Amino acid sequence: MVKLIEELGELANGINKDKKEQIIDSIGDTYVVLTILSMQFNLNIEDCITEAYNEIKDRKGKMVNGIFVKESDL
Repeated sequence: MVKLIEELGELANGINKDKKEQIIDSIGDTYVVLTILSMQFNLNIEDCITEAYNEIKDRKGKMVNGIFVKESDL
């Protein structure tokens, strides 16, 4: 988990400094860390992504200050 937090910190840093290459690298690194984490729990990363997407794909809501807010939370 520490590695995941480290990579997310690097991603946030890249976003804050608008460094596209750092953002690309950090997203890739984060994906690798999540893939390894999923394997440690005998899960498939693609299945995890599909399940998460299926849970949110039909949500209704709107953007508020750059953040998506679910209709049920408005």
